[in-house]
This record gives sequence, structure tokens and C-alpha cells, in this order.
Amino acid sequence: MNSRIVLVNIVRWFILLLTQILLLRNLSFYNMATPFVYILFLMLLPFGIPNLLLYLIAFVTGLTLDAFYDTLGVNAAACVALAFVRISFISITLNRDGFDEPEPTLGNMGFKWFILYAILCVFSHHLVLFFLETFRLAEFSYTLLRCLLSGIFTLFTIILIEFIFYNRKAR
Repeated sequence: MNSRIVLVNIVRWFILLLTQILLLRNLSFYNMATPFVYILFLMLLPFGIPNLLLYLIAFVTGLTLDAFYDTLGVNAAACVALAFVRISFISITLNRDGFDEPEPTLGNMGFKWFILYAILCVFSHHLVLFFLETFRLAEFSYTLLRCLLSGIFTLFTIILIEFIFYNRKAR
């Protein structure tokens, strides 16, 4: 891997995690919708990253957030689930040998592919996160509604960030 790509991802990790911890932790709409923008880091990791390293990075990222949120491994489990969905989606939709782009951004992959990718990653993360956080079926509809609203809020924020840093590749 290129040292520039590694440096960009380290900086992205710090910025997104600090934004999540310092700004977005207390941003909640009636305790129903909370944005989790830090998952954008996991979504934008390069295609060529080995699966074991991706799982390890996802676990460490989730564990770091768990340390600040006081949630005993819930974010770590949700991040590992997101890594699994990411690996599955990329292996189904793209040819593993012919990656022209280094990472799955909006500018590199196109709007339709990125939207579908973001929807699957965000909602798989949120389903695991909120159902492990609640851990009872008595509040199933409330947890599902919370997952849906937070997922929409997170998806909107991720798309907004991607459009801000949109860099269309000349084809």
C-alpha cells in the first residue's frame, strides 16, 4: 500500500473519531436519531486491504469509541458487522482483480453504487448497534424506529460529507 494512502486514512480516522466523540456524541434528536459519522472511515478504506486487517481495524475503531461512550463492546461488534457487510458487498459487486480505483468513494464509484453501498453498511451497523444496546425484544418497534431514523440521519451526513469532498475521476 502507498504511504500516502496510509497517511490519509490515519488522518481520516482521527478526524472522524474526534468529530464523533467531541461533537456528535451529544447531538441527538429526542433520543431517536443520532449520527454515527465515524463509520465513514471503515467504508472508505482501500479495496486492497486484507480482510483480517479490515476486521482488526474495525474492532479497534469500535473499541476506541466504546471507551468514550461507555458501551461495553457494542460499537466494536457493530463495526465488525459493518466490515463483514463491506467485504461481502464488494466481493459480490466488483471484480476483485480489476480494481482501478484505490478506495470506494462517491467520485470513484459513481452515485448509484455508492448509495447502495452506504445504505447497506449504515443500516447493518445500526441494526447491530441498537439491538445490542437495547438487548430485549420488548422494545422491538422502538429500537427499529431508532435504527431507521439514526440510519437516515447518518446516511444524509455521509452523503453530505462525500459531496463536500467530491473529486470526480476523469473517465
